[in-house]
Amino acid sequence: MNCKKSEFRLDPSVTYLNCSFMAPQLSVVEDAGLEGIRYKRNPHQITIEHFFNETENLRSEYAKLIGAKNPQRIVVVPSVSYGMANVAKNLPLQQGNQLIVAGEQFPSNVYPWRRAASDKGAEIITVPAPDVNTDRGKTWNERVLDAISPKTKMVAVGNVHWADGTLFNLKEIRKRTREVGAWLVIDGTQSVGALPFSIEEIQPDALICAGYKWLLGPYSMGLAYYGPALDDGIPVEENWINRYDSENFAGLVNYNNQYQPYALRYEVGEHSNFILISMQLAAIKQLNSWGVENIQAYCDELISDIIAPIRERGFGIEDEEFRGSHLLGIRLGSEHDLQKIQGRMKDENILVSFRGNSIRVSPNVYNTKEDLVRFSEVLLSSA
Repeated sequence: MNCKKSEFRLDPSVTYLNCSFMAPQLSVVEDAGLEGIRYKRNPHQITIEHFFNETENLRSEYAKLIGAKNPQRIVVVPSVSYGMANVAKNLPLQQGNQLIVAGEQFPSNVYPWRRAASDKGAEIITVPAPDVNTDRGKTWNERVLDAISPKTKMVAVGNVHWADGTLFNLKEIRKRTREVGAWLVIDGTQSVGALPFSIEEIQPDALICAGYKWLLGPYSMGLAYYGPALDDGIPVEENWINRYDSENFAGLVNYNNQYQPYALRYEVGEHSNFILISMQLAAIKQLNSWGVENIQAYCDELISDIIAPIRERGFGIEDEEFRGSHLLGIRLGSEHDLQKIQGRMKDENILVSFRGNSIRVSPNVYNTKEDLVRFSEVLLSSA
C-alpha cells in the first residue's frame, strides 16, 4: 500500500500523528458533506426513499468492514455513549452481579455501567494495568480473564486501550464470558477501520464505534452492532422511523407497537442525516477499497524502524503481540521529563497525544516513514 496523503487536505507545516484524537478529513468525505448540504436547497427533491436508502447502503458497507453477515444488526448512533446506553438499558442485572472494565477505560465505556450497577445493586470490577514494562499486555489480559467469574454479567473493554494501545485478547475473553453466561461489549473506536475485526470470529453482544477517528468519518456519527441478545430489548428512545412499516409515510398515524427487525429498534431518531450519513458512507467505502489489513500493514511499516531506538532509551513499548501498529503507547520512565517532551513536540509542530505517563502516537495512511523518524529524533533528543 502506498501513502495516501494526496487524498487528504493536510496542513503541510504539521506532522500529524494523532488519528486516535481525530482523523483528518478525506477529500471525498468533505465533498460528500458539501453535496449533502446542497441537497437540502430544494426539499421537494427529497423522497421517502432518501430517508432509508443511504443508511441501508451505509449498513451494508460497514457490514463488509467488520465481517457481519446481517447488516440489519448495524445501526447509526450519534456517539459511543448513546450506543452503550442501549446496552445498559437491556443488560439483565441483579443485586450482587458484577461488571468488569479495564483500568482507565474511556469514560463512555464506564459511566453507563456505573449507572446500571447503581440502579440494580451490582458491582463494578476494575482491572488495572500492571505497573511493569515486561509482559505488561500479557499480564493485563490474564488479570481480565481471572476476574471473570460466575457473578460476572458483562465484560466491557476496548479492542485496544484508548490511552496506550494495549491489545485485549477478545477471543479468549469471549470464550470465558460464554462459559459464565456474561455479555461481551466492545468499544471499537480506537481500532475498527485500522485493525482487522471480525464479528463472526468474536461474536460480541455489542460493538460500538465512534465514526470520527479510524472510520475517517464526521463528528457526531457512530455505528453500533447489536447481537441476538438484544433482539427483543427496549431502546433508549422511541422514534417513528424505527417502527415496523415506517416506510409508509401515509400510515404513520396508524401507530405501530412493533419495531423494525433485529437491531434497527436501537437506531437514533433522525438518523437519515443527509450530510453525516453521506460523509460516513464515503469514508467506509474508501476503507473497504483500501482494505483494513493493508492499512494495518502500512502502519506497521511506518513504525518498524523507531521501536528499537526508543526502547533503548528507557521508554516502554508494548510487545508486538499485545498492541496494534496504528496506536503506539510510549510509556515514560522516571528519568524522562514529560513537560520538556511536550514542549519540544509543540515547537516542532508534531501532533501526538499525552495520556497519563504515555505518549500516544497514532499514524495512518497519510503519514510517511519520514514523519515517524522525525518524531523519534525529537523524542530522543528530548530524553
